[in-house]
Amino acid sequence: MNKTELVEAIAERAEVSKATAAKVLNAATDSIMSVLKKEEDVTLVGFGTFYVSERAARAGRNPRTGKAIKIAAAKTPRFRAGKGLKDAVQ
Repeated sequence: MNKTELVEAIAERAEVSKATAAKVLNAATDSIMSVLKKEEDVTLVGFGTFYVSERAARAGRNPRTGKAIKIAAAKTPRFRAGKGLKDAVQ
């Protein structure tokens, strides 16, 4: 499912226009991103938690040349599924 299909599904379930559904989806994703930028968690009970994780610097290899390279430390967004989502998938 891509973003367009998700907007259509939201519009149908919420009985609103596709334009309204797109605005709501964009507002939700923008809000989640702004909270994650502050390195805070977003918890949706029954669905899951979005959070920021730190990856340590590490050594790697360039697959083309085989030469050793240093991979810098990074912060990455992560998602941990909640019980409701896990149960729905099983």
